[in-house]
Amino acid sequence: MILPFPKFRRSWVNISATDRDIIDDSFPTTMNWYDYVGCFFAGAFLANCVPHFVHGISGDRFPSPFASPPGRGLSSPTVNVLWGLFNLVIGGLLFKIERISGGHRLPCAIFFAGILVLGIWLSLFFSKKEKAGN
Repeated sequence: MILPFPKFRRSWVNISATDRDIIDDSFPTTMNWYDYVGCFFAGAFLANCVPHFVHGISGDRFPSPFASPPGRGLSSPTVNVLWGLFNLVIGGLLFKIERISGGHRLPCAIFFAGILVLGIWLSLFFSKKEKAGN
């Protein structure tokens, strides 16, 4: 019997006694490879929303994919707020879909790896951009 994870703990009463014996607290026991990819990109999208949204609401121009040239030119604060909110929505949806907050360690670790990898990559990218600009 396959049950969606969010309903598992809330509807424990609706599961028969034999199924309760089969299912333990570590449900689900496996995840597909694409669930791990989703966990990673949830972290990456949520990490990417922060600089765009902060620069946008501060009124600062900041590079975005919509600038000319993409990723190097500066976009308006409004574009950055919208891009930051888009990243927040996509990251939030992936966070919910992939059940990252379900108490399992591996999805949480992969989620934080996405934050770490994107954060380090962007810091290196923007440090090179700053050096080239000076």
